[in-house]
Amino acid sequence: MLSSIGIPGLILILIIALVIFGPKKLPEIGKATGQTLREFKKSAREDKQDDQK
Repeated sequence: MLSSIGIPGLILILIIALVIFGPKKLPEIGKATGQTLREFKKSAREDKQDDQK
């Protein structure tokens, strides 16, 4: 998914996010996104282990 965006696309997305949310909110948004992805991976791993049992 991200490989098709490329570096210029990522830079554009970051600039747009900076304009919309401001520099103070970006770290909070990044932290929340990271926590969400971590929880999703954890639950997917647990489901996979449950299916194997």
